Amino acid sequence: MLRENIWTRNFIVICVSSFFMFLTFYVLTTAFPLYIRDSLNGNQQQMGLVITIYVIGGVLIRPFSGQWVDRFGKRKMAIIGMIIFLLACICYFGTKGIILFLVVRFIHGMSYAIASTAMSTVAATIVPTSRQGEGMGYYTMFMSIAMVVGPALGLFLWKDKNINVLLIAICIIAALSLVSAIGLKMPREKDSSLAEAATQATPAAEPDAEPAKKGWSWSNLVEPAALPISLVGFILSFAYSSLSSFMASFTDEIHQSQVTGTFFMVFAVMIVAFRPVIGKVFDRYKEHYLYYPGIGLFAVGMFLLSQAHSAAMVLIAGVIMGIGYGALLPCFQTLAIKLSPEHRRGSANGTFFLMFDLGYGLGSYFMGMIASFTDYRMMYLVACFVAVICAVGYYMLHHRPRARKVAYGQKANVA
Repeated sequence: MLRENIWTRNFIVICVSSFFMFLTFYVLTTAFPLYIRDSLNGNQQQMGLVITIYVIGGVLIRPFSGQWVDRFGKRKMAIIGMIIFLLACICYFGTKGIILFLVVRFIHGMSYAIASTAMSTVAATIVPTSRQGEGMGYYTMFMSIAMVVGPALGLFLWKDKNINVLLIAICIIAALSLVSAIGLKMPREKDSSLAEAATQATPAAEPDAEPAKKGWSWSNLVEPAALPISLVGFILSFAYSSLSSFMASFTDEIHQSQVTGTFFMVFAVMIVAFRPVIGKVFDRYKEHYLYYPGIGLFAVGMFLLSQAHSAAMVLIAGVIMGIGYGALLPCFQTLAIKLSPEHRRGSANGTFFLMFDLGYGLGSYFMGMIASFTDYRMMYLVACFVAVICAVGYYMLHHRPRARKVAYGQKANVA
């Protein structure tokens, strides 16, 4: 029996578009804090604030972005989001003061939330149901590659401390993401009656849009079924924020600045190398087989990083964390989608990224506070402790409730 194909034209297009969008985000995540430190003489808290403001913009729009994707269509919202995303990149050229700079960061974060929610929903729709875990694993692999290549590229672009070089580069990358998104062709709705209902409800909606519930209730904006696993994602991203935001400063502190870019590359290689296996394991076995080893490796890597004195130790920590983190992100996002109704995939993705971004933004700020009052070693030790809390949160919010639900269903069948 032939397996359904994952690597269709549309899937490749959405992966490429997402890669460039996430690459822009992570280049700036690394370079802008250095810009604040080197050019504006800011401290660790102000360095974290540049990330936090961006994430606040995304967090405020995330619940609405999921509903807009479900109502108006995935492709349309992806293109709208990327147009605003590119315009925000261009607007950085006109920011002469810190206040205007933060305003643009805020708008940039809003556009990122809209575009990333729409693109993830497109990917979930395109991937065959029988290979959902594997397909979303490949999709998030592009996100993960950008997550680790971006900081290395950001360091390279900022090496001469020329803000114009950095901004020209990110405008080009954002433009590539927009062009790729425009090339996306969504299939028409199979159920004509559903498409007709969607068209009558929202005349501007495209064929892949779903009829949306009326009103602005909390359950319309946030998908309740995706919320527990999204809360676990919040804790993970809180810990992860310490890497992309402060890794360069940490390696400076231990006099190993030459290893920073290599750390992120090693991190990326581990994610890519193990991603095909991770997707297949998710589709064939319970998600617990991925999660607990993944979070364990991530916590161990954080601990080793907090104790690192040499370049070798930093890279070993990167290898271990890369394997662990590579198992966690696709696991979370696929669960958020699979646990939610099909017509609420946009809201499910919005819910997941809402919590993930919120954790990343708050983590950047509070980890910066910890570093400013102590040092970066203590900050990474705290991140290790947060990863342990993430394991407990997964058991309490997802593992145990799911086990009880299965046990209850078995008892009902016996009765």
